[in-house]
Amino acid sequence: MKVLGALALIASLSFGLPAAAGTVVINGDTAGGQTYNRPVADLIGLSSVGTNVAYQVTAFTVSTAGAYSLRSDAGYDNFLGLYAGTFDPTLPLLNALAYNDDLNNNLRASGFTTNLLAGVSYFAVASAFENKDFGAYNLTISGPGDISLSSAVPEPATWAMMIAGFGLAGAALRRRKGDLALAA
Repeated sequence: MKVLGALALIASLSFGLPAAAGTVVINGDTAGGQTYNRPVADLIGLSSVGTNVAYQVTAFTVSTAGAYSLRSDAGYDNFLGLYAGTFDPTLPLLNALAYNDDLNNNLRASGFTTNLLAGVSYFAVASAFENKDFGAYNLTISGPGDISLSSAVPEPATWAMMIAGFGLAGAALRRRKGDLALAA
């Protein structure tokens, strides 16, 4: 009887608790990475000191709409940005949602909390305050839903090469099909 009472208590407590929040930690490194001219924190323009900073992109989606926290910690003065839909380093202000430097006056941490929508592709961009800063960092994303990391984000030039490659492959198949028809 005591066991049934304990099970009933556990069941009543578990149904009354909110769903557990999701958290993902990414260990990255911007050393030797691509570079871009990052935006300033208030997104009103591009940086005059971070004109050629190394960056790394983490693509993700969330399963539940709500407030999510993003935080980057590094051994240098890092900078963290967030984009929705797409990220194009040649147009660093396009689709930018948030950027932060020096979280709580800490030069080695950056981050923010923002509302995200379920099913939208987001891109966290880890970079630095100045061109001379780069290296290992930890990115933590947490919020009310599951956080799913996406595969690597191709650069615009990579997309162009892939499309051209598919076009050439299609042309080769059409030509081969034509040659087979002539041989028959």
